[in-house]
Amino acid sequence: MFILVSFVALIGTIQAQSAKKILIAYFSWGGNTRVIANQIQKQTGGDLFEITVTKPYSTSYDECVKQAKQEQQSDARPSFTAEVKNIESYDVIFVGYPNWWGSMPMVMFTFLEKYNMNGKTVIPFCTHGSGRWGRSIDDLKKMCPNSTVLEGFAIAGNMAKNSKEEVVKWLKQTGLISKK
Repeated sequence: MFILVSFVALIGTIQAQSAKKILIAYFSWGGNTRVIANQIQKQTGGDLFEITVTKPYSTSYDECVKQAKQEQQSDARPSFTAEVKNIESYDVIFVGYPNWWGSMPMVMFTFLEKYNMNGKTVIPFCTHGSGRWGRSIDDLKKMCPNSTVLEGFAIAGNMAKNSKEEVVKWLKQTGLISKK
């Protein structure tokens, strides 16, 4: 009897895990963060939502860096073009971004202020030049004080295209995909 009850409880836990509705919300300037978002989507089956700024950043790296620094210094909240429908229906929200000046791009602050993350599991992923997370995890936790923020995934942007195995390993650690 105990074995049967334990097995039923285990099946219920597995079904509850797999029943979680997942959103992968990300901002990508050069495409590296998009690569990771797509890998997460392929592994989890979650819904993709690309955060696209209303006023696009320059395609020139130097100009983009300059604008990103100005936005951070002025605590700007750039607007974005699309809406997430029914965000309340999602249980798990992956939040992806490049590390800009030691944190998230300011449009990510706009996104996190717009949508209620209370009670949700938030999982960050970040691409970077060499600064890994910077202070972005602290900033994310401040923006989502009533959420469970899990350990994220950070990778150098130039390694994103060849990171499938690392992404899968990390996702297995989150428990959102099978450890087989």
